[in-house]
Amino acid sequence: MFTGLITDVGTLLNVEARGGLNRLKIASHYPADSLVLGASVAHNGVCMTLVGFGAQADGSSWHEVDAAAETLAVTTAGEWKAGDRINLERALRLGDELGGHMVSGHVDGVATIRSRNDFDGMAHFEIEAPKALAKFIAEKGSVALDGTSLTVNKVSGTVFTILLIPHTLDQTNFGGRKAGDKINIEVDTMARYAARLAEAAAE
Repeated sequence: MFTGLITDVGTLLNVEARGGLNRLKIASHYPADSLVLGASVAHNGVCMTLVGFGAQADGSSWHEVDAAAETLAVTTAGEWKAGDRINLERALRLGDELGGHMVSGHVDGVATIRSRNDFDGMAHFEIEAPKALAKFIAEKGSVALDGTSLTVNKVSGTVFTILLIPHTLDQTNFGGRKAGDKINIEVDTMARYAARLAEAAAE
């Protein structure tokens, strides 16, 4: 489980196709001695397993993960390329502060940024959600975009808006996001269960 609070923005160093999966190598600021083989790390909201890691000369680290065929098909991972900035979050540990909302790391689909309007150091985004997911998105509710826990401002059909403060723009890859970009979306788990309960009650 994750919180949607990004702890580092890594840089994708290399993408190596290996049959039905891609081996990804990412540089980050995580100390190498804090990483563990088999650990879960969210990459732009996608929970992936560390299959290799090591230290870099500057004291930072690199790590490798495998993006399987299903991940490549239903998330943006299939479009990632060397040089891309990747939001990273390590798995939640017992006792950690839950400052965002509960995020599973199981991406539901891919959304599209329709517009971006910058003002006073902040940025207002319009996001187009896949039609099947729109019913789970509510005003003042939570949504994870590229792994970042965000609050929904307004909703109109399949389009919703979010407002990012300067800190979020600086500490995530959203600072470089623009209209037309594809982003991973994970809807709030509570909203999913509430919708299912409502469906069951109507059956």
